[in-house]
Amino acid sequence: MPTASATGSIGDCSPVLIDLALQGGGSHGAFTWGVLDRLLEEPWFTIDGITGTSAGAMNAAVLVAGHAAGGATGARAALERFWRSVSRAALASPFQRGPLDVLLGRWTLDNSPMFVALDLTSRLFSPYDLNPGGNNPLEAILAEQIDVDRLTDAPIRLFVTATSVRTGRGRVFRNSEVRPEVLLASACLPTLFQAVEIDASPTGTAAIPAIRPSRRWCANARRGTRSWCRSTRWSGRARPGPRATS
Repeated sequence: MPTASATGSIGDCSPVLIDLALQGGGSHGAFTWGVLDRLLEEPWFTIDGITGTSAGAMNAAVLVAGHAAGGATGARAALERFWRSVSRAALASPFQRGPLDVLLGRWTLDNSPMFVALDLTSRLFSPYDLNPGGNNPLEAILAEQIDVDRLTDAPIRLFVTATSVRTGRGRVFRNSEVRPEVLLASACLPTLFQAVEIDASPTGTAAIPAIRPSRRWCANARRGTRSWCRSTRWSGRARPGPRATS
């Protein structure tokens, strides 16, 4: 991203109104935190709306709530608190890299015995058998880190999607509708977690209907808004997502 020194002073930059689409995936979500942190450093970017699924939805909700509390600085601080909390919660996790992976600097769980065992088990048994209590370690973190009351009156528009298990149709949740269980539903992998009950309807991860909030988000973007999709890391190479200007 060009800096002020490369393009002139900050005062020379006209304000740019942007919308953000954030994808899911745990490691992608952590990577997106860094992208968002960098964007929030720039005073000439103004975020109008943000959409996401799974980890992207959590990043979006944390950013919007933090921004409502303290502007860009508050959003950056909220994102850091959230991901530090996730990191601390994973310290005692049995799913760790193997000694050889640590030695070779490989950031993968493909050779972790516990991860391989979980992957095999999840293909043979339902999460209703393996996790009858429906426990999700992210539930307490989301409840602690996100002030849902701030989302309702936040100036940034928020769009989160999840899928009805009964119908297979995606549902888009806006600011006042987003709460921890909505975010858990958006990140609910069907082989690992039980569906989340929202308004008496079992709801799970967005999957294919995840495209719906992007369409809704683009349709609601203000005239002149630049819509950016972040880069996706795929097979070790960065593949830039589309950028559209309306």
